Amino acid sequence: MLTLLRRRAVSSVIPLLVVVLGVFFLARLTGDPANLYLPLSATPEMRAEFAARNGLDDPLITQFGDYLGQVAHLDFGESLRTAQPAGEAVLRAFPATLQLAGWTMLLALVGAVVIGSLAAYRPNSATDRIASFLSSTAASVPDFWIAIMGVLVFAVTLGWLPTSGTSGAAAWVLPVATLLIRPFGVLVQVVRGAMVSALSAPYVKVARAKGASEPRVVFGHALRNAAAPALTVAGDLAVGLVNGAVVVETIFGWPGIGKLMIDSVLQRDFAVLQAAVLLTALAIFALNILVDLCHALLDPRVRQRAAA
Repeated sequence: MLTLLRRRAVSSVIPLLVVVLGVFFLARLTGDPANLYLPLSATPEMRAEFAARNGLDDPLITQFGDYLGQVAHLDFGESLRTAQPAGEAVLRAFPATLQLAGWTMLLALVGAVVIGSLAAYRPNSATDRIASFLSSTAASVPDFWIAIMGVLVFAVTLGWLPTSGTSGAAAWVLPVATLLIRPFGVLVQVVRGAMVSALSAPYVKVARAKGASEPRVVFGHALRNAAAPALTVAGDLAVGLVNGAVVVETIFGWPGIGKLMIDSVLQRDFAVLQAAVLLTALAIFALNILVDLCHALLDPRVRQRAAA
């Protein structure tokens, strides 16, 4: 396990450096922050003073080297908009995204296990066909369309739910439902396929021959072996939720890391944008490593390959 952890951590270093390099230089393509933070009547001297004060007057390579040195000391710079540490702004926003993605993934996984198992228990039955049709449809619908239709129907037309905010359970319904539908559809298909194979395996037949009850056969034997592929896909979907939260948080005004990124791009707040992308990348890499470790715990073959 330690070998697997070390290999995954080392293999994540280069992608992380690419992310840091890319966001640093791409952020500068959004334009000169002085055009936003200084009046239209600003003189060249005022612009030069603004650039010098914020470290924007040096060559880009020099700025990038200084930025890497700051990151090595966990210093992400200051926000151009608020003059507060960029790292603090990101840490304040990140829990909202984690809560949104966490609840969404938990509900999707639990629902998919139940529906997928029921569909796999009797293949080609009416339950199986309905579950397969609905899950295929859910897996194909884009998040932004679900968000827009949810706002139009449940917020504007019916007035049942708020369009933004985080206060109260009602404010969670539309954001969670929007992020939930596609992962739920994908996971139902994965769980259903894995359970069909598991339920036809010889060890299940042996368990039934020994008199094991059907709930024990389905959830105690078959589901345990079907969990590995479902967990792998769930990990990939969880990473997608963190990335996809950018759209959902912007539409619903959710005060998470995605909305913070969009606001930072619009405000050319380079330090906050860089800190937000870096922290998100670290969270994604950590999540991928966690999924690999869980997969290794469930599948001894993975541990054997890692130790080889």
